[in-house]
Amino acid sequence: MTALYLHTLRPQDRVAVKPHAAPNFHAIQYLLGRQSREKLEDFRGYKGAQSYPSRTKDTDDVDFSTGSVGLGVAQTLFSSLAQDYVRAHGWALDRPEGRMIALLGDAELDEGNIFEAMLEGWKQGLRNCWWIVDYNRQSLDAVVREGLWERYQNLFRNFGWDVLVLKYGALQQAAFAEPGGEVLRRWIDSCPNQLYSALVFQGGAAWRKRLNDEIGDQGPVTALIERRSDDELARLMNNLGGHDLGSIIAAFDAIDHDRPVCFIAYTIKGYGLPFAGHKDNHAGLMTPAQMETFREAMNIRPGQEWERFEGLEQSPGQIQSFLDRVPFASAGARTLQAIRIEIPESLSVPIQSQMSTQLGFGALLNELGRETTPLAAHIVTASPDVTVSTSLGPWVNRRGLFARETLADTFKSERIPSTFNWEFSPKGQHIELGIAEMNLFCALSALGLSHVINGERLLPIGTLYDPFIARGLDALNYACYQDARFILVATPSGITLAPEGGAHQSIAEPLIGLAQDGLAAFEPAFVDELAVILAFALDYIQRDGGGEFSEPDWLRDEAGGSVYLRLSTRPIEQIKREMSPALRQAIVDGAYWLRQPGPNCQVVVAYTGAVAPEAIQAIGLMAEDRRDVGLLAITSADRLNAGWTAACRARERGLIQARSHVERLFAGLPHHCGIVTVLDGHPATLAWLGAVGGHRVRPLGVEHFGQTGSVADLYRHYGIDANAIIAAAQAIAPGRPIRYLGAV
Repeated sequence: MTALYLHTLRPQDRVAVKPHAAPNFHAIQYLLGRQSREKLEDFRGYKGAQSYPSRTKDTDDVDFSTGSVGLGVAQTLFSSLAQDYVRAHGWALDRPEGRMIALLGDAELDEGNIFEAMLEGWKQGLRNCWWIVDYNRQSLDAVVREGLWERYQNLFRNFGWDVLVLKYGALQQAAFAEPGGEVLRRWIDSCPNQLYSALVFQGGAAWRKRLNDEIGDQGPVTALIERRSDDELARLMNNLGGHDLGSIIAAFDAIDHDRPVCFIAYTIKGYGLPFAGHKDNHAGLMTPAQMETFREAMNIRPGQEWERFEGLEQSPGQIQSFLDRVPFASAGARTLQAIRIEIPESLSVPIQSQMSTQLGFGALLNELGRETTPLAAHIVTASPDVTVSTSLGPWVNRRGLFARETLADTFKSERIPSTFNWEFSPKGQHIELGIAEMNLFCALSALGLSHVINGERLLPIGTLYDPFIARGLDALNYACYQDARFILVATPSGITLAPEGGAHQSIAEPLIGLAQDGLAAFEPAFVDELAVILAFALDYIQRDGGGEFSEPDWLRDEAGGSVYLRLSTRPIEQIKREMSPALRQAIVDGAYWLRQPGPNCQVVVAYTGAVAPEAIQAIGLMAEDRRDVGLLAITSADRLNAGWTAACRARERGLIQARSHVERLFAGLPHHCGIVTVLDGHPATLAWLGAVGGHRVRPLGVEHFGQTGSVADLYRHYGIDANAIIAAAQAIAPGRPIRYLGAV
């Protein structure tokens, strides 16, 4: 990190620092004047420097958050691809290209998402990406297997990377040049990882005994060993390439091309500490006595630990003069800004009498694709091999697929009829990914940070099947934690995808939408709702104001975030209506009355998404036997819940007038009114609605794996059809029997 930050890096370069290197990172930032002493002293404390580098929680110069191992590594790869995309479209050409660099531990390479990313990088022609592997041969629990470096080397080279192995430091290289040095080199190369680590921990005397026992009396090599004291011998054997500043700088300086490079840097875990090399040293703490010895060895005076230049031989003036010349810090602030793209109040879309929200999404993108506006130009879509089956085909036909080099559609050139035009070019606006959901979310994270990394705003939209959000959930959470901005369109969803069976039918995803921070989740039933939500989403992902709550909805809308749209392939009858400003706002806020309840309302049915026809039918059939029934169309359980809980907290802090959108909707409901909630997803998504006003609630939904069948079969089996809604209403709002119960 010293070589990188104080010698090699330029302002345009970006780095993902491995989680456990956070103390080093914060210390370097402190030296460069980008981290405060107060936050450094509060490392791992409240409001202090974070345990793992964080874009959103730290105040120093963090490019990419890290913590969940493997994800920061993949982020650099996709950020390099995002940089290529931006520059290929003629943007950010006034700034030099940067390298995207990851510092990672060798055990981090066990994470499967790294290899998925490497494969995608090969497909996309990856450039300007360095991965520096801290090859200390220890994981959290133990020592890694033998020969991994060779497997890594072959793997990276197979995917088009250059590989540089930094194994020997300057002391070792000098020793190898002495008589007997080649014998010592061969012994080091053949020494098992566990033994090498154990000898590092045991020290110089153990090294001497082992070397003499195993190499034997061979004259020159024995003399080489005996010329060194125990301390000198230990220093020699610990002098691996990853600890030798000169060797590291020389390796970095030797790169004069844009090919991806993997540096495998041999190191010792806990280097310079009493437990260096010990297999149990992860999270090890030094005793007070050991810490005192370490302080003295570092020439740190008691009480002066936080002085920037304490313990160094050079004068403060010399050191500051050097820091002032560091290339990385020469350009000031490195977080860039980009202008906002103007979003129209409404998006045009042709609405058929029967239509699914997935089809509506495709129609909306198709209409945007016709335009020559900045909005259309800055949209970039991505999908993990489900482009066509998530209705992105019309958009791709109009806007093309992205690649750094033009690739013609052979079917088209051979005049074979096809619905889709599959031509790649540097001007294309769809990134076709392999079927790896982790890669999709990492790509969305990179594209969604382009405004701060590349200084050019992109409007990323990613599509995938709803159940496979869970497959890439860690990467989705990571993207949101970084405050990346994107729109996630998940379709098909639920058991409504009836013929596909349980493997493709999502259940828990609405709960993910409800719980995931930084992600506003919507599930519209009608295409006009979707058009309103998409216009809102395209604006919302560009907002970067403060994070405070504001009336009237008590949502942090000024801060913005990413958006999740859960859509369906089920065609339903569309409502013909005018989209008034009040209705538009209610759709964005999360709910509106499709049928306003009367003053003596006995039952409210609250639905979300594709079960709208069943909810509408049930309300119509029970209206004769239950007074003043209401029908609540919920477009976002997430935003309803977030607004309500925020308003509750505001009242607890003394703002007694605080009221959320859902509280205003329920204000006129009598206390005896019952609420039946229903959705094609887990019933807990809406079960909380009863707590808003103290009403009884009967939540309906899907709790068990799906199966094949028709929509009618599955809705009946899982209890979300009209008859189930009526039965729930009769149970929760007692009265005379509802005459049509069992009639549907």
